[in-house]
Amino acid sequence: MTQIVVLSGSLNKPSRTRALLETIANRIAPRLRGRVEVIDVAELAPVLGTAVSFDKLPPAIVEAHQLLASADLLIIGSPVYKASYTGLLKHFLDLLEPSRLSGKVAILAATGGSDRHALVLEHQFRPLLSFFEINTVPAGVYVSDAQFDNHRLKESSGAASQRIDLAIEQALRLLPAQASLALAA
Repeated sequence: MTQIVVLSGSLNKPSRTRALLETIANRIAPRLRGRVEVIDVAELAPVLGTAVSFDKLPPAIVEAHQLLASADLLIIGSPVYKASYTGLLKHFLDLLEPSRLSGKVAILAATGGSDRHALVLEHQFRPLLSFFEINTVPAGVYVSDAQFDNHRLKESSGAASQRIDLAIEQALRLLPAQASLALAA
């Protein structure tokens, strides 16, 4: 069974970002016979904000890092604030040993107030995840707030749906390649 881990960088509950990430996960999970787990930094915020040392991490952060490291597929996203992902998401990743995510496959997603934030996937997320040696699918999924209704993706969001489908197809192509490389090693 494929382990799919969603990492939501939103600070709010409910969250358009988490809804988008779960939509992606729920679409790909049946195709992979996968199990979906969610890490939500909003839920970790009370202990995450005070964590500053690798050797004294709160148990909730250690568990979340272990879950992330166990994933076959990562789906990572954040709302866009000041042209970047949230600071708490970055802090969560700053506390993670980089080698633990090396070789993982990830779908990137973001939400924001307007389409002018769409480049956050290319200029913020990809460089960060490249540092962790994560293989990101070429198609990122950016969805503006106007494409949501009550924290759910609107049925009429055809372009967003097509982008999600493209990212899923690319992830499916990368995942078997990862498995083949692992078997050959």
